[in-house]
Amino acid sequence: MKRFWKKTVFFTIVALIIFSLVASSGTKNKILSQDIRNSESCIIAGSLNKHQQLDQFCTSTLNNINIPTPQTTPIPNLKFTNKERFLAAITDKLLAIPQSGTYEYILLRAYGAVFVNHNPEIQLPSKVVFADENETKKFQSTLSMGKVNGTNNCYLQKAAADALNQAKAQVNIPLKSGYSDSDCTRTFTTNLRFWRKYANNKTLARVQQGQETKILGTVAPPGASQHLWGLAIDLRIANEAQRQALNQNGWFRTVEYDVPHWTYIGHPLEKLDEFGFENKVIGGVSYWLTPL
Repeated sequence: MKRFWKKTVFFTIVALIIFSLVASSGTKNKILSQDIRNSESCIIAGSLNKHQQLDQFCTSTLNNINIPTPQTTPIPNLKFTNKERFLAAITDKLLAIPQSGTYEYILLRAYGAVFVNHNPEIQLPSKVVFADENETKKFQSTLSMGKVNGTNNCYLQKAAADALNQAKAQVNIPLKSGYSDSDCTRTFTTNLRFWRKYANNKTLARVQQGQETKILGTVAPPGASQHLWGLAIDLRIANEAQRQALNQNGWFRTVEYDVPHWTYIGHPLEKLDEFGFENKVIGGVSYWLTPL
């Protein structure tokens, strides 16, 4: 009899625990389902690996958008908006898609073009801004670098350097200043030095609050430059032949107002609109901007 009562008590406790867990999970699912009301929110939830918590609408949306698995090139769904296609293309590259209006989202909008690059030889950061020199060095230590031909000490990620060298084989393409340490891959310290040259802490606060964005076309905030990733270079471009050679090899202007700045995207020109990029011509200069 004692053994019977012990078993009864044990199974009762187990049943109560299971019921509590199911109820808790159901509450969380309900809350998350209420929060997800559009495809953009679905994409963000998907990027957080919370597929098991998505409602039926989100599951259908994510399947239609074709969120890629790591190291695969996504197939853009042209039924969706530019913004949705861009987010779908980059969602597996970041730990999480920044929420709209945040400082990280502002930086993603300005500098996030590189995240559509699905070349397995390219290393991308898992977030849009590094906190300090140590974080930057840790990332840069993982990179496979290649030298840009015709320079003294200009290095980029190897795939980016190879693509640039292909363009340089077609036409002469000089560095902007001739100083490779500033035109090519930069250290956190160099990024910070440039920021202090053109801006200050008050400017940074205004950027973080979304009150100032034009400065981002002149200089990147500390830890946010594409140059830190080995995927950007400053060039002196004077004619259409140079621009075409760069575009043919996956290099584009992606930072609004920053004329000498070129970003390695790795996709041909005709593919950019499929990933949501929007072409904008300012002062006769063509930029391919993120649709955020």
